[in-house]
Amino acid sequence: MKHTIIDAHELELNEKVVSIKRVTKVVKGGRHFRFSALVVVGDGNGHVGAGIGKAMEIPEAIRKGKEDAMKRLVAVPVDANGSIPHDMIGKFGSSSVLLKKAPEGTGVIAGGPARSVIEMAGITNIRTKSLGSNNKQNVVLATIEGLSQLKTPEEVAKLRGKTVEELYK
Repeated sequence: MKHTIIDAHELELNEKVVSIKRVTKVVKGGRHFRFSALVVVGDGNGHVGAGIGKAMEIPEAIRKGKEDAMKRLVAVPVDANGSIPHDMIGKFGSSSVLLKKAPEGTGVIAGGPARSVIEMAGITNIRTKSLGSNNKQNVVLATIEGLSQLKTPEEVAKLRGKTVEELYK
């Protein structure tokens, strides 16, 4: 997974809790309950990250998840239409998420966990399809994986040693 290091303290980040699970550990004296929170953070302007926090109380788990997400921010290229530059498939574990470029006016067509990531990244026109496992954690991480692999036309032109105009011929 390609992660560019972004200083999270310079960004105005919003958070969205995707899921909260109650996790039980059975011990000799009974059951120990803890909570696991999956949190997505983003600035709505091309930066998004996801993290997992675990604690005895829900607010503490959410706080830890937010801190974890801030450490894992990725930059997402967004084109003039508020969409992505090209189609991509993000994979994580047995989950795959197909991300398709969409024209102006399409809106965000995405299922629950993927929608949270897309909205936090600030993408306004996109079509997505979750393939494989529907595990929320893996779908979120697969979406971020796909978004982190996107390249702008300028980056592709530089890699190929051409100008942007030559790419579109």
